[in-house]
Amino acid sequence: MTDLWLISVPLDKTSLTSVEKLKRTIAKTSLASCCKFSIPELKVGILDSLLSVSDDLSKLDSLTESVIKKTCQCMREVMEQSSDKVLENALANGDHGMNQRTLQSPLKAYLKSLRVDLMSYVTKFQWDKAKYPTALPLSSLVDILNKDVSQVESELKSRAAAYNSVKVSLQSLEHKQEGNLQTRSLNDIVRREDLVVSEYLTTLLVVVPGGSYVQWERTYESLSQFVVPRSSRKLYEDGEGGVFSVTLFKRAVCEFKARAHESKFTVREYSSDLEEKQQQEMKQLSLHKKEQYGIFVRWLKVNFNEVFVAWIHLKALRVFVESVLRYGLPVNYQALLLQTDKKRSKKLREELTSLFMHLDPTATVSKTDVSFDIPGLSQQEYFSYICFHIHTNMLEIS
Repeated sequence: MTDLWLISVPLDKTSLTSVEKLKRTIAKTSLASCCKFSIPELKVGILDSLLSVSDDLSKLDSLTESVIKKTCQCMREVMEQSSDKVLENALANGDHGMNQRTLQSPLKAYLKSLRVDLMSYVTKFQWDKAKYPTALPLSSLVDILNKDVSQVESELKSRAAAYNSVKVSLQSLEHKQEGNLQTRSLNDIVRREDLVVSEYLTTLLVVVPGGSYVQWERTYESLSQFVVPRSSRKLYEDGEGGVFSVTLFKRAVCEFKARAHESKFTVREYSSDLEEKQQQEMKQLSLHKKEQYGIFVRWLKVNFNEVFVAWIHLKALRVFVESVLRYGLPVNYQALLLQTDKKRSKKLREELTSLFMHLDPTATVSKTDVSFDIPGLSQQEYFSYICFHIHTNMLEIS
């Protein structure tokens, strides 16, 4: 898993020397890749406002990362269903040699491409002055970011709820089609000619357990004196039992149902018009879901990118604010982006601690030993240099 660390150090002679040593060490040991992270000149304001902005940015950082994760998770859930359908269709078409590894899903292909694009964006980051004007106060930039992120969060909830509502409704109807004989749709079993419907007569459909066929044939005519003799026909059967039709006078329906229930036979309620209506409803829901799928996935892709871009601007803002608070005025710092992985992160952290210990000799490798209250930074994140993580694990392809 790739780790992105956004660090900041002051531009004093000792720190600049340490940066050069870091670059040489990285080149020799391949602990990480390192590149300059460009942050424009921003309005500093007064100390009180900086402290307030620092706290606001910390909270907004957590919110933004949460929205990114929710958006990505929603994208996975929605697109994975499509991926499963791709595999099912391949198998249905006779491609039995294909499996999840050989058949790259739309989701995996997209995440792979997205990861490359986002990594490229971060390493080549350029501040968007049109969207986030550098002439504005820092608090105004935070407000713009907060508005953008909150809007996506709110719309994600409503769009996800609408899509899931359609999905659940369709699944409910599909379950009726595929359930057992007690609940499933009978539309594909019963034909018009199987039913006798007149002024006085009607046909009932009865579910008979597999081991009770003989009992049914022997007793159905005696369940009511108004049953038409020899009118029963077996229309369908599966491993559980069968569906039988029986014709009788309408006046005897209630009596027949009660007697049938006593004999463990289940009379199914059936209306061809209602069944046809449900079939039409299912077709319409299926079409509606396909339309919503395309719209929703496009929205997720666009807004995931938008929130991620906002998040990187937010990280840049945090680096700027914390650099002013930690290193003082005039603004004089250098931001670097380090890209490493889990295996090398510990060694890289030790190297950074060693190189920049002069910035704060009280800082230790062990985060839990820290007892300082640094504005905008939780105690567990404190190092002698400024460091913010950019988590990309939500894009990992399993």
